[in-house]
Amino acid sequence: MIKDIIKNLKPSSTLLINEISNKLESEGKKIFKFGFGQSPFKVPADIVNELKNNAHQNKYLPMQGLEELRESIAKYISKKKNYEYLSNNVIIGPGSKELMFLLQILFEGEILLPAPSWVSYAPQAIIGRNKIKWIETKSENNWFPTAKQIEDVILKNKEKKYLLFLNSPNNPSGQLCTNLNEISELTKKYNLYFLSDEIYSELTFDDNYQSISNYCPEYTIISTGLSKWCGAGGWRLGYFILPKSLLEITNQLKVLASETFTSVSSPIQYAAIAAHENDHSKYINHSKNILKGVGNYVYENLKSNNVLINKSQGGFYLLPEFINKKFSSSSELCNNILKETGVALLPGSDFGFSEKKMLARLSYTDFDGENFMNNTVHNEEINYDKIKKYAPKIIEGTNRLKDWANN
Repeated sequence: MIKDIIKNLKPSSTLLINEISNKLESEGKKIFKFGFGQSPFKVPADIVNELKNNAHQNKYLPMQGLEELRESIAKYISKKKNYEYLSNNVIIGPGSKELMFLLQILFEGEILLPAPSWVSYAPQAIIGRNKIKWIETKSENNWFPTAKQIEDVILKNKEKKYLLFLNSPNNPSGQLCTNLNEISELTKKYNLYFLSDEIYSELTFDDNYQSISNYCPEYTIISTGLSKWCGAGGWRLGYFILPKSLLEITNQLKVLASETFTSVSSPIQYAAIAAHENDHSKYINHSKNILKGVGNYVYENLKSNNVLINKSQGGFYLLPEFINKKFSSSSELCNNILKETGVALLPGSDFGFSEKKMLARLSYTDFDGENFMNNTVHNEEINYDKIKKYAPKIIEGTNRLKDWANN
């Protein structure tokens, strides 16, 4: 009864680790939830109030999304990118994940995925019956591919269309792509397009965030939403911003939207207008300051001759590599860490790495973000004492992991 292409798929590892962690906690075990990545902060109060004020909205909205919301997003993104987007260039979905899935369904060509890539890119490509080309990366290049690596894949068949997924800041590494200009130059020679997953862009620790969309907007689909910067993962509101040159894709996405999710929850779409029209810079800067401080703490205390790791540049992830650990796979590694320390991590193999690489994704969000934010100001130094007081599980979990790695 079930198609073979579906039988081989497994539940999303990011969602599964959350359920496993919750189950172990319910059994009385002390678990450090470093596996599941979601914002620890509450949704800003003004946006929550708008959701309450619009709870009565019960009509189906346009399949492309509420016009007022799309207008607010177009203005917001146009200002950030210094490139004109109109409301017709925006499509609203129940999370950017669903829109990526529909893109995989309609795209005819090959999918280029850097290793590492977010866990759902590849399964969605498989469901969409798209061929995947993995591109190996190195830590010294921030875990992103070089232009030459990308070109070497394309040169095997220059006539095909290619869609490269670039996620910066990256899940799972927390790194930024810094060779965007050289990558963008490839569009002048080949049928290369980009899905720029910018869901963590507002949480980039340094100012002046840049993505591939700043270099070749006419070849780039921007994917983002409320889940990470706004602490609204469970609200399920994401969106694509597409240039005029990709109007055909926009139109076909609308068709697929009409036949799948119809339209996103009306109250949430109305509330999301406030997310783009009101000033949330202090909230965002406060979030970033806390995340940067906590991430730096984990990095400084975990790095050693036994743990190779790059400092996080945005979002809330680190990608430690455990040296001299004799396991058959990164899954076995993470299972042992969970058993021995109570620290839940995700194996690197879930993100496209070889199972033999002892890499794991670490999310440093196991703390009460509301409490942390209420007891600090947006620009103060996040030192050890504050982390110990407001994120004690981060310190204990990091120490347990460090002791395990050094034994």
